[in-house]
Amino acid sequence: MAKPPPAYPVPAVRPIPPAVVADALVSELQAKQSETWVRRIEERPARYGEWPDGLDPRLTKALARRGILRPFVHQEAAISKALAGEPCVVVTPTASGKTLCYNIPVLDEVLRDDSARALYLVPTKAVAQDQLDELQGLIDAMGAEIRTFTYDGDTSPEARAAVRQAGHIVLTNPDMLHTGILPHHTKWRQLFENLQYVVIDELHTYRGVFGSHVANVLRRLRRICQFYGSDPTFILCSATIANPAELATELVGDEVALIDDNGAPAGERVVVVHNPPVVNRQLGIRQSSLHAARDIGARLIRAGVQTIVFAPSRVRVELLLTYLREALRNKPGDPERVTGYRGGYLPNERRRIERGLRDGTVRGVVATNALELGIDIGGMGASVAMGYPGALASLWQQFGRAGRANEASLAVLVTSANPLDQYLAAHPDFLFEGPMEQGVIDPDNLFVLANHLKCAAFELPFNEGEGFGAHADELLDILCEEGVLQRSGQRYYWMSEAYPAEQVSLRTASTDNFVIIEEGPKPRVIGECDRPSAPTLIHEDAIYIHRGQQFQVERLDWDDKKAYVCPVDVDYYTDAELAVELKVLESFRAESSAGMRAEAGEVAITFLATIFRKIAIPEETMHTSACWFSFETEVDGLGRDALAAGLAGVAHLAKNLAPVFCLCDSRDIGSEAQVRSPHTGEPTIYLYDKVPGGVGLAARLFEVRSELLARCRETIRACDCRDGCPGCIGPQIEPGSKAKRAARALLESIQ
Repeated sequence: MAKPPPAYPVPAVRPIPPAVVADALVSELQAKQSETWVRRIEERPARYGEWPDGLDPRLTKALARRGILRPFVHQEAAISKALAGEPCVVVTPTASGKTLCYNIPVLDEVLRDDSARALYLVPTKAVAQDQLDELQGLIDAMGAEIRTFTYDGDTSPEARAAVRQAGHIVLTNPDMLHTGILPHHTKWRQLFENLQYVVIDELHTYRGVFGSHVANVLRRLRRICQFYGSDPTFILCSATIANPAELATELVGDEVALIDDNGAPAGERVVVVHNPPVVNRQLGIRQSSLHAARDIGARLIRAGVQTIVFAPSRVRVELLLTYLREALRNKPGDPERVTGYRGGYLPNERRRIERGLRDGTVRGVVATNALELGIDIGGMGASVAMGYPGALASLWQQFGRAGRANEASLAVLVTSANPLDQYLAAHPDFLFEGPMEQGVIDPDNLFVLANHLKCAAFELPFNEGEGFGAHADELLDILCEEGVLQRSGQRYYWMSEAYPAEQVSLRTASTDNFVIIEEGPKPRVIGECDRPSAPTLIHEDAIYIHRGQQFQVERLDWDDKKAYVCPVDVDYYTDAELAVELKVLESFRAESSAGMRAEAGEVAITFLATIFRKIAIPEETMHTSACWFSFETEVDGLGRDALAAGLAGVAHLAKNLAPVFCLCDSRDIGSEAQVRSPHTGEPTIYLYDKVPGGVGLAARLFEVRSELLARCRETIRACDCRDGCPGCIGPQIEPGSKAKRAARALLESIQ
């Protein structure tokens, strides 16, 4: 029987004519009295090199059959380095062919030596699946027998033994390497004895606490390789950041060569920065970026342009998806052609969405930064970023999801009301001329290092002075005192019956997830939520949105990590905040300048989730790193309340502009303002790492404090609101207050 025609026409995916689409879009936006800025990036031709001498001819012939006759110049450089056994990091834009930089040397080695092994480390299962498909396609084209497997939580017990014994190339993620491979290295002897290459993709994601953990996992990996007599070559790939070689070196523990001369072609890209219009000039209130992104996304999808819209959070993904479906209802095309994509969706849902994007049946997707990474979603025509994602590296990754090779593309940044977005709206050239952010990690964070010393001691006994980061010997002695290790002669042995790796989470969304269950005659799991987000996202009576459907949380079980929800139809959603109390424990560094004293040190943060309904959520305290700036001035003519509000405004500005200087989200940094700090006795603002022990963000902000505060001063001067607004000192300013004057006076006192 013939298949029925589709319920809606599926337009062919075709190159966008940017001159037509962008000009029409900009004209429409400017007609609404909004600030809209446009820049065109010209088409870039390819620059080719030559294959290194001695590559296996089966490999070059298979590449030629796939239309790859010569490598780009960065591919030639990376392949040559890898074949010579020199570690390197490749830093080029999205869709520039970084995959071949490591696949070719790995496959060439296995073709020559059947016993050779390689380990690929990728941040997510979706990226691993894409890597597997790409590898398998090239292996099939060669007609070679190279066994390639993924090894993650979805790998069946029956398949795991085969992977350990027979896998030439094993693709896994840091979590699985940490808990499933390194602690059981005796079962992986064949891999570790013959490990020639370790590939680390998406290097820029290994930053902050996650990167600090992964650096220690790699210390453990290299320790085990040394035990089995292997010394693998590391090949790393990254999006553009300020310090890729430094970050790669910190991560793997060896000097790493930088390759950043991009030879890949690129089509014309039209970049639009759209600042939604002001709807209340006195209060500085603009049209919601959510509504503006909806209007732009709907406009592009109606025109037949396959579009991806990035939203900054799970809740906003679901809200924007709902609004887009409503906007496209009763228009040509079915609303189901627009879907969401975020963490919390089940794996089979995400794979189905990815297939729909590749084959063109899905014409629009609303996603979190989960789709920034190297997942094959085909050649999108347009990318819309709802709000600046906090880093230039991240923004250009999002823009890079549209356009392939010589195809033209459209990229739109819809700025929100927060200070960083408003700074970019006032200085759009910063997107092209501003310095890239630094990726910051601290592998020797005492909390992180102590946990991995336990894991490493479980895997192999420690020798005195062996070296495993700073303070390793002192921490080993402490672990002996706690009865976890026992020292015999010059060696430390694991003594506990516990299995340490299972108790150490590399990232908050791993072993501590809450499962979200829809109640009913047939209960079903609809999603997941990490523990830190649980108090504010799935507290009892919260409205949780999943794929556009609203659910109310009926019960939150903290012991079993389950949230029970029921579908509802309401016209609101819920949110919650954290109440914070800060106390200085110790100051490590202090410097004074005109009008200000800056310090860096350790603080204790006590926080409690505050929501609209009292529920049993425990108060928690953590010790972390911070920097603080005390203003040695009195602001004339202002009372204590105005000074407090102005000081809070400076802290708000500094926290939100901090991502200009370090590769992080503003949510990775906490801020606090004290009119009379118990530690300094002066009006003081604090910026702290929201990670126990800190991972270097506060230390970085201490170093760049002059530039950071200058950006704060520039932003507040440029904002034309009267009393303060979301675009400068914050959203909770009452009309007629003197908070903006106080904030400006504080910042100008330190010029």
